[in-house]
Amino acid sequence: MTPTGPSPVVIRASVLPRPVLAGYALGSLVTGAFGTVPGLLLLPYLTDTLGVAAGVSGLLVLLPKAWDVLVNPLAGRISDRTGSRRPFLLVAGLLLSVLFAAIFAAPFAGVAASATYVAVAFLAAATAYAFFQVPYVAMPAELTDGYGERTRLMTWRVAVLALAILISGALAPLIVETTGGGRIGHRWAGLFVAALIAVGTVGTFFGTRRAESRTAREAEPSLVAQLRVASGNAPFRALLLCWIVQAAGIGTMLAGVQYFADHVLRQETGGTFLFAAFVGPALLVMPLWTAIGKRWGKLRSLIAASLLFAAGALLLLSAEVLPAVPVYLIVALVGAGYAGQQVFAMAMLPDCIAFDTARTGRRQAGVFTGLWTAGETLGLALGPGIYALMLQVFGYVSSATGEAAVQDGTARLGVLLGFTVLPALLVGAGVVLLRGYQERINP
Repeated sequence: MTPTGPSPVVIRASVLPRPVLAGYALGSLVTGAFGTVPGLLLLPYLTDTLGVAAGVSGLLVLLPKAWDVLVNPLAGRISDRTGSRRPFLLVAGLLLSVLFAAIFAAPFAGVAASATYVAVAFLAAATAYAFFQVPYVAMPAELTDGYGERTRLMTWRVAVLALAILISGALAPLIVETTGGGRIGHRWAGLFVAALIAVGTVGTFFGTRRAESRTAREAEPSLVAQLRVASGNAPFRALLLCWIVQAAGIGTMLAGVQYFADHVLRQETGGTFLFAAFVGPALLVMPLWTAIGKRWGKLRSLIAASLLFAAGALLLLSAEVLPAVPVYLIVALVGAGYAGQQVFAMAMLPDCIAFDTARTGRRQAGVFTGLWTAGETLGLALGPGIYALMLQVFGYVSSATGEAAVQDGTARLGVLLGFTVLPALLVGAGVVLLRGYQERINP
């Protein structure tokens, strides 16, 4: 029997006021910056500034975020029991701001000491992020019961998310270059992103202060029992597995942006332009994806967006023989697919939570969002690890000078394949995993 997913029909759903939509969306400044910049800068920072070998660098990026697989479900359970999620946003968000700046502070000179310091600082930041992200992602299911209203809320959120990713992802590498590069440049970039996180934290805390909330007062008595309930939600299982694999594909591509710019496009500011081309179109195509979602439904729209992402990534195999402008246009195509993936995956998650509430009679959004964010974090962490492994296998040479070392043809091939074929395969595999999710459209 094919598992049946959430119903898209909710009667008399409340309409969220614009201040609440905007206030909630500002939290994407936090999630966008922390979800993007480490995956974009941290691996090349370790290999090309601190001189850490590619394979070791991949582990240093992977392990602290993999830690969140354990922390996120715990954060979800704690926020479920507390009754209000907003205090978590303020405390964890401000702490994350400080810790993010610390990641790129690089107070030690030696390679081993610097690598250890980055790993510890990143681990602490990832823990703080878990206690922001889990309550934040849990809130949509409690702000509205409307199937369509959740899509509207996610559209606002993803629009700000795209803007946050564009600002942090495009400007952080530019700040590194314009402030001297190397350790000094990365310190300035860390401070810039830390300030962005602080603004998003304060904005979403005060912006949602007047929002009506349906926060749960009843939950399963133990974490094991809550995990059992989540595992019994077939649509959630399918969506989560899909998103973990697709996040790994997205993370792989993000990790390769700077390497692709340096060794395939051979442009000093290519990373900034690539990232702008990737994220910029997302702001333009958001209304189009919303219209497509209304016509096709969220599931089919997510599949279409994923296939667009994968097709664009494969087209980039021709980047070495193409002029820069067509390459950026193809990257924009990939970015359009990425925008759709974000909109529909995040809009389907509250539907899965509401489906479970109808099935069990209990609101326990923190459990599902804890598992969701843990899976997403794991996928995004696996991406740089996978890319670093590809670099290691193909013989990439690290550097402690702040400038990328000259690579041979084999290493450049690893850079290209890791940026194109691997993301396409992972995102495509995620589509296959969606077979367990089926929307039930009521008459």
